[in-house]
Amino acid sequence: MDKPYYLAGTWGRDGEPFEVRSPGSGEVVGTTYRPGEEAVEQAVEAAVGTFMEKETLPCYRRVEILRAIAGGIEQMSAEFAEMIAREVGKPIRTARGEVSRAVQTFNEAAEECSRLYGEVIPLDVAAASAGRVGITRLMPLGPVLAITPFNFPLNLVAHKLAPAIAAGCTVVLKPSSEAPLTSLLLADVIDKAGLPAGSLSVLPLAGNVTEKLAGRPGFKRVTFTGSADVGWRLKIAAWDKKVTLELGGNAAVIVHEDWPDLEGAARRITMGGYAFAGQVCISVQRIYIHERSAARFVDLFVRMVKELRVGDPLSEETDVGPMITEAEAERVERWVDEAIAGGARALIGGRRNGVFYEPSVLDGVLPGMKVAAEEIFGPVTCIFTYSDFGEALEAVNDSRFGLQAGIYTKDIDLVCMAFDELDVGGVIAGDVPTFRVDRMPYGGVKASGTGREGLRYAIREMCEPRLLVIAPGT
Repeated sequence: MDKPYYLAGTWGRDGEPFEVRSPGSGEVVGTTYRPGEEAVEQAVEAAVGTFMEKETLPCYRRVEILRAIAGGIEQMSAEFAEMIAREVGKPIRTARGEVSRAVQTFNEAAEECSRLYGEVIPLDVAAASAGRVGITRLMPLGPVLAITPFNFPLNLVAHKLAPAIAAGCTVVLKPSSEAPLTSLLLADVIDKAGLPAGSLSVLPLAGNVTEKLAGRPGFKRVTFTGSADVGWRLKIAAWDKKVTLELGGNAAVIVHEDWPDLEGAARRITMGGYAFAGQVCISVQRIYIHERSAARFVDLFVRMVKELRVGDPLSEETDVGPMITEAEAERVERWVDEAIAGGARALIGGRRNGVFYEPSVLDGVLPGMKVAAEEIFGPVTCIFTYSDFGEALEAVNDSRFGLQAGIYTKDIDLVCMAFDELDVGGVIAGDVPTFRVDRMPYGGVKASGTGREGLRYAIREMCEPRLLVIAPGT
């Protein structure tokens, strides 16, 4: 496949060609092009100019476009799923789920587009303002720079583009260098859906130009999903813009002694820890088990992890595919080896085979070890035990990250306690922190980012309220 980049309604091949290879097999999935500085300037100018022209694009047209995009993805669902599996090594069954979510994301954006309500504000709170009334209206913020990672090359792109279209903003998208082809396939769908030319550009630029792009005049918002280190540098570069950062985490789950279905919890935690080889920012990484339940849980959990099938992402039998690059697999290997050298123990796994890393369970981990303290972004979980629920909450909070946390308990008082005390963006009761429905307010605190995604919330972050004050006699 030779796929040009998408520049404001046209397709371009000017620039340096580069191959996108499947991480598992190394085969060439396709070729695309890195546009030069002139193309980048054209994209920014088109986003600014088109926004000024289409600021009043009516709601019904935005809804029609969003629904057409959803329909286009659905019609090409098999092609999208295969592309995701080949481009990033996501198991095909999981890739199909991502495609279904992307369809829902655009449909939900269409629904929310028609609910962009303002408000009427009584202003007669003092004699000087008697008879006056205020009316607010949500206005599109302006051109948006969106930067997306490899791990959800369709649905995380959808979470940038769908809110922007719904709000009435124009977008320049920089997809991950490891996964530009899925984004370009989506650009083709969007182009055919009737989005005005100039409203969208998809430029597979190198990562080292991201900070410079974020600082460019013209953009009103920068929205980024990726690593914490890159995200916070972008925030500095985009100092005069509004910024949304969806960054990493080392997500924790607590399983309390009163949870009756340990087997069910172990099954969900297995899914939450190893789906897409753990390359999900809310993958389960730290597991806190009450000491009375620990022996039985560990036995169940290790058995389930052992049953995971590692292999070709295009196989219907595969549960865990490759990591995105061999360098990432080597990093996970180093971190696990360091932990084991420091006294941790691999209950299962702990080995690398090229770009594949075995699903691994560690115990005896110290809180400061990288496998627990940093975001491992790989198929590794760490088990800890506790005796007091409050101590478990403190352990979860003992992290520079704060994206989501899961708790398994039947005690509603403990659920409320966790909701009050956990310093995270979301608490998931009765399930893993990996749970996400695309309409949820999704985002983190501390090093995990700032701002919220989820259609209703992201659309409003791409708008700003404009006030009209009406004086008596107007």
